[in-house]
Amino acid sequence: MHYFDHSATTPLHLKVKELMDEVGGLHFGNPSSIHASGQKAKTLIETARGQMAKAIGCNSNEVIFTGGGSEANNLVLWDLIHHEKKHVVTSVIEHPAVLNVLDSLDEFGVSYTAVAVDKTGMVNPIDVQKAITAETGLISIMLANNEMGTIQPIANIAAISKDHGIMMHTDAVQALGKIPIDARKLGVDCMSFSAHKFYGPKGVGALFMRKGLQLKPLIIGGSQERSLRAGTENTPGIAGLGLAAELAVKNITATQSHLDSLADAFQNQIIKACPDAVINGHPEKNLPGLINISFPGFRSDLLMIHLDRKGVAVSSGSACSSGDIKPSSILSAMGIADDINICTLRISFGTKNNMDDVEYLTQALTSSMEQIRSAT
Repeated sequence: MHYFDHSATTPLHLKVKELMDEVGGLHFGNPSSIHASGQKAKTLIETARGQMAKAIGCNSNEVIFTGGGSEANNLVLWDLIHHEKKHVVTSVIEHPAVLNVLDSLDEFGVSYTAVAVDKTGMVNPIDVQKAITAETGLISIMLANNEMGTIQPIANIAAISKDHGIMMHTDAVQALGKIPIDARKLGVDCMSFSAHKFYGPKGVGALFMRKGLQLKPLIIGGSQERSLRAGTENTPGIAGLGLAAELAVKNITATQSHLDSLADAFQNQIIKACPDAVINGHPEKNLPGLINISFPGFRSDLLMIHLDRKGVAVSSGSACSSGDIKPSSILSAMGIADDINICTLRISFGTKNNMDDVEYLTQALTSSMEQIRSAT
């Protein structure tokens, strides 16, 4: 399989897998137990907390482990029901783990304004500021989009939130390991992460929660995770997340360079082979290795069927959406017409991809288009 869908999920890093196997087999004690086995498990969790904190530039006591990025988002958003100010400023290109949650919170008096983006998928901080009302209690704008990779001006938006005394949250699930992240420099209050996006395990994530901030728990019971997430911890998963975070940022400059070189090579090859192809997103402020590309006249579902037969994995629109062929709401928000929208693929390279993969992908795409053309 030639895998080019790393924005959907990444393969488990070998060192992470080895650690998780060891922890699951040897250190299975309950982290809340006072005996040696339990305390070893607790130590592993705290080690992972420190690794995650170092990776994102915060203190270890500002990291809360969750069941994934969606849960981390929910933890922040559901807290609104306990506050007087229940208005949220967000954007039209947020992940469903933000927008769908906000829709669900309507019955609890939570309302929101979703600001528009420009043709590159960029949020304008001025639009965020204009959307603030006397009832605004939260601003939530993603750090980088999962579909077309545009990196948002989060530090500027966070400065606006601070000036107005409003809590600032960013969904950073797509960013760790691709661009440097520093919680202090960004100036946010909360930040969501998911391990499987940076070569860690599925089903475990983290929330950066600025020191001094208080949230209400979603899952109530024991006192785990500072009483914010009850339940016996997933020690192997958390240990895996910690090591994955450490590895993800270890050589991030080299990783960025590698991913950029793959993306540049692919763009040069595919534009030469298919001059009508259109690259979507911001030309500069974009996640390395992620390309959102439209092939006018070639529906994405047909392209993916042909590519899959050739052993190529890519995605169409958001990988979290259903398999139905329909225009991407993200691309629609950028002003891309439906007939182009439904002819769009997302290609996201990973650390193990190489130039041979790029050549295979280009050849597979061009031959797929020839086959589709000849069948019509």
